[in-house]
Amino acid sequence: MASRTAGLANNTGSLAFNAYYENIWGDRWGELRKSLLMPAESFSCSEGLVKPYILDYASVLAASSLLLPEEGLVLDACAAPGGKSLIIASKMGEGVNLLCNELSSDRRRRLSNVLDEHLDNEKRKRVTVSGFDTAKAGGRKTEHERFDAILLDVPCSSERHVIQSEKALNEWTPARPRFLSQRQWSLLSSAFLMLKPGGCLIYSTCAINPDENDIPVSRLLGKYKNEAEIDEFKDSEEIFHKSETAKYGRLILPDSSEGMGPIYVSRVIKNFLQ
Repeated sequence: MASRTAGLANNTGSLAFNAYYENIWGDRWGELRKSLLMPAESFSCSEGLVKPYILDYASVLAASSLLLPEEGLVLDACAAPGGKSLIIASKMGEGVNLLCNELSSDRRRRLSNVLDEHLDNEKRKRVTVSGFDTAKAGGRKTEHERFDAILLDVPCSSERHVIQSEKALNEWTPARPRFLSQRQWSLLSSAFLMLKPGGCLIYSTCAINPDENDIPVSRLLGKYKNEAEIDEFKDSEEIFHKSETAKYGRLILPDSSEGMGPIYVSRVIKNFLQ
């Protein structure tokens, strides 16, 4: 009992975690928590690949929702471990090249291996791996409006992983989503500067708190009132059928989507300024 009381007093650990998410989700938190404790539903993706890659089907939907140009350069800004990069590569036309970026050198090596193992030679030649800091790249004018489309699947709280790890759960504090939200805002605002007018940016997380989902997108819309516009996925019936409405996107949750997710997806279009 003493350790449980200490956890509440210090605002850390499983009791603080549950209190935080119950405040967000109310009566739904009990069922949502149970679903997060279950193994994620996996999907074997093989279309356009030389061998199948296993990932959450919610991730397939997120990556597939990126509107690809007929030709040009696409950025997967936080690409490791590579599943979403494979989805993009499998769908891009012959005139499209893909830059898969990953800041961590270890994760970048694993990303390259995934691409090598799953893409045919023709597609692999059109996929490059880089290691710059996406959050800083938008500050360089040489990077402005460089990409025709961007997938930004940001580092996030990943509550499904936290709740299944005793160590991660014991170390959790409410400061974690607040800190991540600031990092996500830096990534999103920088990525938007790197997007060409008329291009599509997908912002996605595997988090279930609004600080990391709608809030960064809200800040983007506030800062770029005339340039940034939300696209409501009207071309993607599958996302609508397997998700629920968030303020600025769609949310796929495992308690209502047969174990998929969680995934938050927002699709932003960069308008041409008059």
